[in-house]
Amino acid sequence: MSGRRMSRRSAIVSTLGFLLAPPAADAQDSVANFPDHPIRVIVEFPAGGGVDTITRILTDKMRAELGQPLAVENKAGAGGNVASEAVYYSAPDGYTLLASNPSIATNQFLFKSLNYDPTKLVPVAIMSHIPNVLLVRPDFPAKRVQELIAYAKANPGKLNYASQGVGTTSHLTGALFATLTHTKLVHVPYRGTAPALNDLIGSHVDLMFNELATSLELYKAGKARILAVATKERVAAIPDVPTLEEAGVPGCESDTWEALTAPPQTPAAIVAKLTGAANKAMKDPELLDRYRKLSAIPGGGTPAEMSAFIKEQARRWGEVIHAAGIQPA
Repeated sequence: MSGRRMSRRSAIVSTLGFLLAPPAADAQDSVANFPDHPIRVIVEFPAGGGVDTITRILTDKMRAELGQPLAVENKAGAGGNVASEAVYYSAPDGYTLLASNPSIATNQFLFKSLNYDPTKLVPVAIMSHIPNVLLVRPDFPAKRVQELIAYAKANPGKLNYASQGVGTTSHLTGALFATLTHTKLVHVPYRGTAPALNDLIGSHVDLMFNELATSLELYKAGKARILAVATKERVAAIPDVPTLEEAGVPGCESDTWEALTAPPQTPAAIVAKLTGAANKAMKDPELLDRYRKLSAIPGGGTPAEMSAFIKEQARRWGEVIHAAGIQPA
């Protein structure tokens, strides 16, 4: 009897082992075979904008490395939260990614409550960095940054600056500039870059911290003037324009970056494949040429480096938001 019981118990254990084995094997196969069907990339903002453009350029090149298409889908709304939430609650299998701007680092400070935790999104790749510049209306009286600061101090609350909206990089950079220079500037938020620039070149607003990509043609055409670049070093496209630090405002550095992230708990092996594909794509000569025309600098790096970068961005801009008294929506 004892032998029969042992035999029966062994049979049960063997059967259970057989039943439990396939899911683990399937999981391993799904990682090994990733990707075996198209990947969705959800962009936080409408088609045609900076994040959308960079995403389409990069994902088109990633396709060759991954062997599957990456379908770009725009899901705008709530400052990027609609898309972020959709990706956050997607299956962590690598087949749904988020394409975003710095909102994944700043929205936690700009909204009273979120239905997701942006800090748990899994870093995949920084797609690009685009330098920001201090752009002023064509007839603005100041020719240099220190002249602008002197004018602002002599006329507190009379200078205004445009942005693409509350909490955007242009808004926060303007707030940082005002804090560092001890000036009082009036923020004028717009719904996007185009209407803000239209009012700037029409002299309805005084200045704007804006991406070099959309500022350069206005600068070359004489429709607006660039007083400084918000980068550590001068920009090759406009070598005669000083940095803000050279102009006497150290610490006022800012760029607009675009990122790819995945849902929480996405397996590291899948993330590694996606990161590798993105890094390889950012070395492609055609991509580099298209980036150059947009004044974009390739990102790249490891998920660990990207995680550290986003944490530092969150810390930095969180402090700016607090110092400027920007209230969460």
